[in-house]
Amino acid sequence: MSVPRGLSAPFVVLGPSGVAIRTRLKGLSTGDEEVLRLVGAHLGSLASRDLKQRCADGLEHSTDTWARRKRALSGESSARWAGSITKATHDQWALSRRAQLAHIQGLEAGVRTIAHRLSLPVGEKGAKRAPGGYRSRQEWFAKTRRLHVLEDRLAVERADRAAGRVRVVRGGKRLARTRHHLDQAQLTEAQWRQRWEASRWFLQADGESGKRFGNETIRLTPDGEVSIKLPAPLAYLANAKHGRYVLTGTAAFHHRSEEWADRVATNRAVAYRIHLDTERNRWYITASWTIPPVKTVALAQARAGGLAGVDTNADHLAAWRLDEHGNPVGAPRRFFFDLDGPATHRDAQVRHALIRLLHFAKRHGLSIAIEDLDFAADKTREKHGRRKRFRNLISGMPVSGLRSRLVSMAAELGITIVAVDPAYTSKWGAQHWQKPLTSNKRATTRHDAAAVAIGRRALGHPIRRRTAPPRTHQSDGCGHRTAQAGPGAPGREETRPRIPGPRTRSMRAGCGANAGDQDAQHRSGHPAEPGFWQQDSLPLSL
Repeated sequence: MSVPRGLSAPFVVLGPSGVAIRTRLKGLSTGDEEVLRLVGAHLGSLASRDLKQRCADGLEHSTDTWARRKRALSGESSARWAGSITKATHDQWALSRRAQLAHIQGLEAGVRTIAHRLSLPVGEKGAKRAPGGYRSRQEWFAKTRRLHVLEDRLAVERADRAAGRVRVVRGGKRLARTRHHLDQAQLTEAQWRQRWEASRWFLQADGESGKRFGNETIRLTPDGEVSIKLPAPLAYLANAKHGRYVLTGTAAFHHRSEEWADRVATNRAVAYRIHLDTERNRWYITASWTIPPVKTVALAQARAGGLAGVDTNADHLAAWRLDEHGNPVGAPRRFFFDLDGPATHRDAQVRHALIRLLHFAKRHGLSIAIEDLDFAADKTREKHGRRKRFRNLISGMPVSGLRSRLVSMAAELGITIVAVDPAYTSKWGAQHWQKPLTSNKRATTRHDAAAVAIGRRALGHPIRRRTAPPRTHQSDGCGHRTAQAGPGAPGREETRPRIPGPRTRSMRAGCGANAGDQDAQHRSGHPAEPGFWQQDSLPLSL
């Protein structure tokens, strides 16, 4: 019998630390759009030059090099524009470093998997935790070649990381590659060029507390008036004092408008970003600011009154309400979403499913328990081989985006999110809960049972339905089987070990083989004594 790995304790997820809202810039004149294009293109060229210098500095970057870069940009823009550009450049370089590390870890996992499978005889079957050998000599030979390719890539990436070298494409690598596949993207060269230039513009400014309306570079008044501090070479375009350009168009936030108005009225920092949606030919402005992390409640308080266990799947969220004892209440709920189509459609589908889930939890006053999932190591094709459908299934599950969006949306409704270790929830949920919760009027799926397992783990109860026989059938008199195993009891999630001989007075000698079979011990169909006692379907945990 395999020993389950150690499980991490459930924890309350921290709330969001920032806010971002967006609205459309309406009523822009032709002159306004031309000024925005000129400013964006000029600052974008400065941002590209600064990013090149930052990548050249590599690990030699310091506060002195940062200051030199900022001074070089200030003469062609302004001190505040230069500060925003250098900060965005450094953030982009740091993001590339994190992506580089993730790529190295993926290559290392692929190399380990291929080397392990090549060391096994051809055709050898794998175990639950490790893949077996390759199916044929042809596949074995092809994988030896791929192993050399991955090792070469890994050596190059490790050398780049040691030297602090990263590769960044302003505008995005995907859009740059689209230039060579315009027919597949259904774009003309002019349309692609418009998207490429717009994605490389720079029209964003960090906020500054104490300054008028919280931002001196891009200013948005409570009346909706938008003005921009022009860079020095474009100062001749100013139509207001102090080298500013006031747009004829206005902007009004509808979501979080009162919170934004309070910050602007007290001159607290608000960052703004202006961008062009080339597909719709619309200009938008995004306001963002930081907020103190939402104070989380204690885990014991989140468990009070029960919670809703949620299992994340490729096309739906399976949820089930549990009371404080870990017993399912009512019927399971499923919140479906469709991830086929463009990114905007997928995002709307996930958001709609989360809204329905949050309204369900809010209606019953429940916290939400989810799995702390991370499929970064499971997406590699080297681990699952030819199982393309399974790899696509894993890649299509929006675990990271769904969790971050769920946390931010739940914070607005005052709902607590509890994250649990995802190990064995689907397996043990189906083993211990799918059959007992299935009736002639309700078909319980594995995902519903997994939701129960997740909820019980978040509540601190073992997933396994372990109950006591009647007192007259307890082999120990007032024995130990009358209570659940405590949270710290070792092996409480495992099946009962096989002990030779009778386990209770109701079992004959030699029946110990059923000790690990939870479906055959003290259940209907295997009664202890006919007509004497039968276990309830949903016992309470002590």
